[in-house]
Amino acid sequence: MIKFLPFLLIGLYALVQWQFSAWRTRRELSARSRPLDDPPLEAVVRRLGRAVELPHLKAMVYDLPVFNGLASPDGGIYITRGVMDKYRLGEVSAEEIGSILAHELGHVALGHSRRRMVDWTGQNALRLGLALVLNRLIPFVGAMIADVLARLVASRLSRRDEFEADAYAAALMRRAGVDPEAQVRMFEKLEHMAGPAGGLAWLASHPPLGARIEAVQALHARWDDADAAPLPGA
Repeated sequence: MIKFLPFLLIGLYALVQWQFSAWRTRRELSARSRPLDDPPLEAVVRRLGRAVELPHLKAMVYDLPVFNGLASPDGGIYITRGVMDKYRLGEVSAEEIGSILAHELGHVALGHSRRRMVDWTGQNALRLGLALVLNRLIPFVGAMIADVLARLVASRLSRRDEFEADAYAAALMRRAGVDPEAQVRMFEKLEHMAGPAGGLAWLASHPPLGARIEAVQALHARWDDADAAPLPGA
């Protein structure tokens, strides 16, 4: 029993960390967000909401200067202030922002948002457990190997989730009557904003934008032939 004590403590630490992270995320989003207040954008949100039988769907603006969208574990969908800044400058359209919100709705509907919080704490526990074992076998280097392995697991799960949320968004936009090409245009603009990709692709949390564009276009071609676009997971 004593030899398993370190692993039991790691499990307990992961549980406490999950509870704390969920509480901190809720508090941060609540303190730094405000309701979306723009008639054209609100009209797009209503169309998306009606398509999934959520007529009172609301989106929030998170006070962060970077260009991003996010979904909270409790089902909220957000765009950042950075997105709104680009919108007010006329650099992105309401329907292109709608593709971001449709993507975040996909994360909520497919259970990614809640599961990611659990996965994140689980991966931290995995990292600690692997480091504990590997450090005995390979002193000093074991912790680095454990970190790389945990990051590989996290990256693979995240990339899969992004493709699934893209597919959900593509289908939802067609169902809602929102220009489906707006999603591809948004990806192309994101590619321009990001510039040349850096880092190791296999450690990236998001798939390459080119691959995401190809996947969405392939879906639309298939749906055009079938004259239907079922929501993934529905």
